[in-house]
Amino acid sequence: MYFEALQIFCDVVRHQSFSRGASANAVSQSAASQAVRQLERRLGAQLIDRSKRPWQLTPEGRLFFEGCQEIVARFQELEDAVRRRLEPSGYTVRAAAIYSVGLHDMSQYVDQFRASIPGAAVELEYMHPDQVYERVLSDQADLGLISFANPGRELTAIPWRREPMVVACLPSHRLAQRPASRKTGIDPAEVAGERFVAFDRGLTIRRETDRFLRRHDVGVDIVAEFDNIETIKQAVEEGAGIAVLPEPTLRREIERRTLLAVPFAETSAEEEFARPLGIIHRRKRPLNPAVTEFMKLLCQGDGTAAASSVGTSRMGATNATGTPAQRQRSRTTKQQSAARSPRSDSNRGVSKGHDQYG
Repeated sequence: MYFEALQIFCDVVRHQSFSRGASANAVSQSAASQAVRQLERRLGAQLIDRSKRPWQLTPEGRLFFEGCQEIVARFQELEDAVRRRLEPSGYTVRAAAIYSVGLHDMSQYVDQFRASIPGAAVELEYMHPDQVYERVLSDQADLGLISFANPGRELTAIPWRREPMVVACLPSHRLAQRPASRKTGIDPAEVAGERFVAFDRGLTIRRETDRFLRRHDVGVDIVAEFDNIETIKQAVEEGAGIAVLPEPTLRREIERRTLLAVPFAETSAEEEFARPLGIIHRRKRPLNPAVTEFMKLLCQGDGTAAASSVGTSRMGATNATGTPAQRQRSRTTKQQSAARSPRSDSNRGVSKGHDQYG
């Protein structure tokens, strides 16, 4: 019970929220608050100054938090060690990923991992980018797979792969009709004035796309904004306009010939416009050997640096993307999320299938 209170206290401080700390431990907000007060009574010291808005840690609280993190991490290591002794290869890697990482690709990685380490397993859950960070920070996931990773002080990010950003359009669109565009790509200026289906303004991929267009002095007519790739593709298929999306997320539509992917022409003056994917994990928590092996498999499968590069705190450029050779499958937990309807913050709808956040 005392250890549970320590863990709740750490999560409350880490999230800077009683409600989110409670959620990370599957308890009520009231129970989380009581756990912290029990610690304060035991220590005879105030850990959190609740008179301030937002609340703040007291000097004693900061000291206790720093020590608690080490205690909680060490206890979890001991739990893992005992489990491995009873069942040496039975560790389960808990991974949280954004939807657009790709179910098929991840299934391949998971089966290859299970084949190389008999008895090991991977629990792969897809969710909103914000939830990926929350799961890793609260130790509900060993690692997260995210785009445009922003690790901060608590997390480490390892570059994984880069996915070229391309123009998604109908096969009948003028950009798709140009013979040269299919091979050499188009100049960004050619999308100027086009009806454009964009990502929600709150997503990093939207900010990067806007920056790319501004850099080329290109203006577009934004007709709709959504917070996930799947809904954007549906809008483009229905003739709402064009979009700029990561090329791998369009492969299903390209096979069905419902959409085409038109690349941007490469220039020597600028690096390719691409979406970087990264692997994040808790900076101060030692990684279980099985987690390290899974990370190595992910990186080596795409020809990028091995997971021994752990310690990189900022995302950098990675090598070209690749596809693992073996077919694999994964156990996944599917979640649906709300998608923003065109142009109106007050008008919301739910997209079908796997939402693919940028």
